[in-house]
Amino acid sequence: MTEYGRGQEGSEPWHPQDPYYGDGGWEGQQGHAGQQAAYGGQAQHYPQEPQQSEYGDWGTGRQADYGQAPQQYQQQYDPNQQYGQQHQQQYDPNQQYGQQQYAPQQPQQQYDNSGSWGTGTHTHVPYTDPSDPYGQQAAAYGAGDQPDYYGTPDAYPPPEPPSRRRAEPEPERTDWDPGPDQGEHAFFAGGGDDDADDDQDDQDGRGGRGDRKGRGGKKPKKRRSGCACLVVLLVFGGGIGGVGYFGYQFYKDRFASSPDYAGDGTSTTVSIVVPKGAGGAEIGRLLKAKDVVKSVDAFVSAFTQNDGDKIQAGAYLLNTQMSAKSAVEMMLDPKSQNAVMVTPGQRNIAVYKLIDEKLGLKSGATLKVAKADYKSLGLPDWVQKNSEMKDPLEGFLYPGTYPAAKGMKPEAVLKDMVGEAAKKYDALDLEAKAKTLKLDSPLDIITIASLVEAEGKTTDDYRKIAEVVYNRLDYGNPQTYGFLQFDSTFNYAKNESNIDISESEINKDQDPYNTYTHKGLPPGPIGNPGAEALKSTLNPTDDGWYYFVATDGVSKTEFARTHEEFQKLKDKFDASRGN
Repeated sequence: MTEYGRGQEGSEPWHPQDPYYGDGGWEGQQGHAGQQAAYGGQAQHYPQEPQQSEYGDWGTGRQADYGQAPQQYQQQYDPNQQYGQQHQQQYDPNQQYGQQQYAPQQPQQQYDNSGSWGTGTHTHVPYTDPSDPYGQQAAAYGAGDQPDYYGTPDAYPPPEPPSRRRAEPEPERTDWDPGPDQGEHAFFAGGGDDDADDDQDDQDGRGGRGDRKGRGGKKPKKRRSGCACLVVLLVFGGGIGGVGYFGYQFYKDRFASSPDYAGDGTSTTVSIVVPKGAGGAEIGRLLKAKDVVKSVDAFVSAFTQNDGDKIQAGAYLLNTQMSAKSAVEMMLDPKSQNAVMVTPGQRNIAVYKLIDEKLGLKSGATLKVAKADYKSLGLPDWVQKNSEMKDPLEGFLYPGTYPAAKGMKPEAVLKDMVGEAAKKYDALDLEAKAKTLKLDSPLDIITIASLVEAEGKTTDDYRKIAEVVYNRLDYGNPQTYGFLQFDSTFNYAKNESNIDISESEINKDQDPYNTYTHKGLPPGPIGNPGAEALKSTLNPTDDGWYYFVATDGVSKTEFARTHEEFQKLKDKFDASRGN
């Protein structure tokens, strides 16, 4: 029978017929008579591979006990030199139960308690650790009711004979990854909290046999996280790019000149409509959209330096690709403005003609649209056309400047004018004022205001003329008995502006707008009143005026309360005319 590592010379070789050949002696069988137990506190001995150290106290780091006396070893490495060395065996958290260390071809020497060299066997007093379940087992496998601690799923595998032992594979290493234990931050290794947890587990399980991580005792290295590197790269790259971009924009805004065209532009022209209240930046955006200027900043700069605030709302005909300075100068020139200006007191027939000219339409095109589409142009609800009214839009083309350029439709221009009038009239609350002034409708106020605008010359004249109208509208007045007798209404019916009208001509005309032959107001307004005429109509004087005469035929208007006073003023007028 072959003995395992008894230190006896001439041990027999392994033989297949040997009952201890293979795994037979490693499966919990009773140890050979007279030999030490395989696992009972005394380490196994193998031929040709003597053991260097014995197991000491698990988990305490104290020196192993053999009969309460420290065990000493004296190993001879050089025939000419000896070193005395005393070892204190400590527990290594990476060293597991059942691991054994060997010194190749080194004979084992043991020192027993009596101080003499042993023959390979001696009495062993095992140390019992209450926390170690293996320390209380029997001295040999298969003795008594000893439990099998190798049969559990978490147990360390049983040892194998030397012929079946294999070298422990080394963990896979990479050429470039230093790993967290060599200076790499845990974030780039894809770990962090897990490493801390594992370290805590190592500390908590130090000295125990249950927390085993493998023969090597080391965790495999974690892989580098490519996503983490990419995120860091994107963050830093984006930050640098953003700083550079905004820095460049800041430099351009503060120090670089704005892009601009040169000269007066090309022969191509475009129409630009500037709304009311538009500033330099808004106008610049309109011009840049039509390629009139190259940049908004260049136009704003020229706008500020060249009295651009004098540019009025309206439509302009401009060249493309102009310098910003040339664009401002051209817009300040009235000749370049494509707009229709409605003046206070102007009749609709004259406005229609201007729109035709600005839009490049045939004469009468706008008038035709006004008659056909007046209901869809935004008139107030209280406007009711009667059969005698010549133009339902008269009085509703509010004085002002409106865009009118080629390519636009007359409906759009008229709608702007009517919409402005409706807004102004609504602000004056004409419906309530009409009731206060004992008028039939707000349209009567617009009609009176148009008469005031046509006959008056100054603001003071407007209020007095408004009083004359209200006094004459009283059919019981002893002066005119309800006749207005205004030349302006007769001229409107004739589409004239004549002040030299004979009585015979007036008296024989029976047009509804002839206030010499018809009492009360004409069927509708005779022009488009301005703001001052409207205010005066709503706030007339109360001085008893019934008559007025432009004594110089131009700008001087004088008033009278009686017919006798009126006759004197008429004689004065005839004298100025040479009659």
